[in-house]
Amino acid sequence: MKKILLIILLLAAILPMHALSSGNRAEALREKLMSGDKSSVMVVAHRGDWRYAPENSLAAIRHSIDVGVDVVELDLQLTKDSVLIVMHDGRLERTTTGKGLVKEWTVDSIKTLKLKNGCGIKTMHGVPTLEEALLEAKGKVLVNLDKADRYFDLLMSVLEKTGTARQVIMKGAKPADDVFALYGPYLDEVIYMPVVNLDKPAAGELMTGFMERLRPVAYELVYADDSNSMPVQLRESLDGKALIWYNTLWDTLCGGHDDDLSLSDTDASFGYLIDTLGATIIQTDRAEHLLKYLRQRGLHD
Repeated sequence: MKKILLIILLLAAILPMHALSSGNRAEALREKLMSGDKSSVMVVAHRGDWRYAPENSLAAIRHSIDVGVDVVELDLQLTKDSVLIVMHDGRLERTTTGKGLVKEWTVDSIKTLKLKNGCGIKTMHGVPTLEEALLEAKGKVLVNLDKADRYFDLLMSVLEKTGTARQVIMKGAKPADDVFALYGPYLDEVIYMPVVNLDKPAAGELMTGFMERLRPVAYELVYADDSNSMPVQLRESLDGKALIWYNTLWDTLCGGHDDDLSLSDTDASFGYLIDTLGATIIQTDRAEHLLKYLRQRGLHD
């Protein structure tokens, strides 16, 4: 009996590592998230590490996976012929060689365009459909789909076709009752995270509604005013109940503890969010910089 118990314990320890090494990394990352594991910090690459390759491109997704990112954040737009593509803007000019509104172009026409890099220079990369992006990420990384609630029915059909529903994270600021009304049947697979702006008067009421009704695995918390006491309070009240996600893309999302600050004082930026506010998920425009910091602290593989 003791020998059987020992084998079971060894398997429990080995299985997550095996999942990571055998092409099931996304499932292992999902389990880490769903279990409330706080032993390390998950890294989210904003628009797929756009400093390396054009934002929302397949190359940006691949690079994020290669460097060890846990979640890739992507944006959705809908073409004239109702195909979901991966793109941030509703217009084409900033990120592609095209002009006009995405919704006025068919997917075949958009496929003739080239993506621009962060300096606005034409590259060799094309615009991916959501299906192509999900297949690139399948089994390798979790995917946060931004602006996805606008196209939920279309989105679900793509997730079902690609078999990627379990590795998708959706977020939004809707109250808990609205979330159930819209996504109820899918919440067993798709991970939903509330976004709560702690500077708004209704923040406390929203948090209470989510805690009682939805019980999400994590919250994205936003605040600009560094004198706001709620971020510190929520570290304690959410402990053991949900993980905390912060965006460091710019200062008004995280009380000034952002990516720019991290370049001169990493402890005052990423370190503050982790040590003082209890962040275990950080979305950044500097994924490799954050990964290096976390690895030095033993907070990421």
